[in-house]
Amino acid sequence: MADKKIVLILNAGQEYIRHTGDDERKYAAQLNRLFEAVTDTYIPLLNAFESLERDGIPFKVGLVLSPVLCNLLEDPVVQKQYSEWIERRLEIGKREIERNASVPARLEIAKLCFEKNQEAAISYAKYNQKIIRKFYEFQKKGFVEILATCGTDIFLPQYSDIPEVMSAQVETGLYAYKASFGEVPDGFWLPEMGYYPGIEKILKAYGMNYTVLDSRSFLFSENEPEKGIFYPARFENSLAVFARDSRCDAEIFGEDGFASGKAYLDINKDIGFELPAEELEPFVTKGEPRYSFGYAYCNKEASVTKENTYSYSDAAAHCMADAETFVSRREAVLKEAEKLLPDTDVVSLVVTVSLNKLRSVWNEGIYWIECLFRAAAQKKVQFECARNLLGNQYQLQRIRPYYGSSSGVGYGEDLLSSKNNWMLRYVRKSSRRMVDLSERFPADTGLKARLLNLGAKELMLAQSCGWAKMIHNNDFPEYARMRFNRSINDFTAVFDALGSNTVSTEWLTKLENEHQIFPWMNYRIFNRKR
Repeated sequence: MADKKIVLILNAGQEYIRHTGDDERKYAAQLNRLFEAVTDTYIPLLNAFESLERDGIPFKVGLVLSPVLCNLLEDPVVQKQYSEWIERRLEIGKREIERNASVPARLEIAKLCFEKNQEAAISYAKYNQKIIRKFYEFQKKGFVEILATCGTDIFLPQYSDIPEVMSAQVETGLYAYKASFGEVPDGFWLPEMGYYPGIEKILKAYGMNYTVLDSRSFLFSENEPEKGIFYPARFENSLAVFARDSRCDAEIFGEDGFASGKAYLDINKDIGFELPAEELEPFVTKGEPRYSFGYAYCNKEASVTKENTYSYSDAAAHCMADAETFVSRREAVLKEAEKLLPDTDVVSLVVTVSLNKLRSVWNEGIYWIECLFRAAAQKKVQFECARNLLGNQYQLQRIRPYYGSSSGVGYGEDLLSSKNNWMLRYVRKSSRRMVDLSERFPADTGLKARLLNLGAKELMLAQSCGWAKMIHNNDFPEYARMRFNRSINDFTAVFDALGSNTVSTEWLTKLENEHQIFPWMNYRIFNRKR
């Protein structure tokens, strides 16, 4: 009888959204996304791990913490901003409790929301603001496996003819991993699971042991994987590869998916969108962009004509039931796989979940994840980390996967649509210029080195496909255009300054202080590999 394993990988990506001074108020809606992620995702996830460990529930989970996210969460300025932000949320909560004092049902929900924010503030202080370090502690205990990923959320297939860009992004991601966690990872997460033939050579050259592809890349391989998606395979160079079960996306996020459950909180009816502007002052003034405040009262069954009040106990019960259903379905699939693969010692399924997407549609999503492990403890299926399933790596079948992605309908077409295709020509031109600059100035120091390092950082920020995705999804598109254009313009200014041999040190210092990501950046990572 084969062991049945589920590999759950949670992907926590983040665009570089950091603003200070007057810009902090101007871009409050964008900063709110980051701070909400801390309150609604990262701290609750840590609390869930602690609860599972305390109750003796076995759990294993893969986690992708992008270098940009790690940089932001470890930034003292951002930490201070978050502490101030959560205090404002608590002030809003006190006002909500007072406002709903005469409506018992809504008062109870207001108190629950307030307690959630209060718990986040207490936990943040308890962790000494070091959330990333706390995740690493769970890795040291063997519960979590943190995968490496690229420096920014680049869609690698768009640079298949510029190998220096891929190498620079992979190397930056691994250096950032070492800086944050002090060790070398086994697995490497390709942003958007963007794969084209040849990426495996770069990953293997940097010592990676395995990666994860979309099931379409895996199953459309030149030679058919004999064990389907239920067993890892390897590339020609022996880099191991897992295939995710892409059908789970519809099960979780589809029109009738778990996240759409009628008992769950409707976060789109947050007071930040529902109340008149004058009732939200001084937190938001008239004319400013609206954003969520973390206080909502309706479940997803509510309609225009009838308001259904949210019930925490009902939502919790549905979470547990949905988790049991999800695990039971995986168990049933693995049992069928076991029948088809009688000589296989282990059959596995890889499930990947975007934490950003989860947070945006499902208030109870993190609790559902906790319930998955509790449900599996009662069944003949176990959660496992991917690296623990590679005991016979060099005995795995060799395959040649096809181009693919987890974005769009499988090929990343939303990252090069009619709305955002104008971006690629600018960033590719800048990428080629950066490679040339690294060749023209191979050993420069001082002011020129500072300029080149700044250019490398601005280019990497521009290479993030998150800006293109925001524009495609009409999610703060003006902001995404501004940030992309600014990075391209700043890189171009660096390029022109090196060409004319003139630079404003005041401008350079201002940008260095503003974008403090990758402080150890060395522009030579864009050198052509010989």
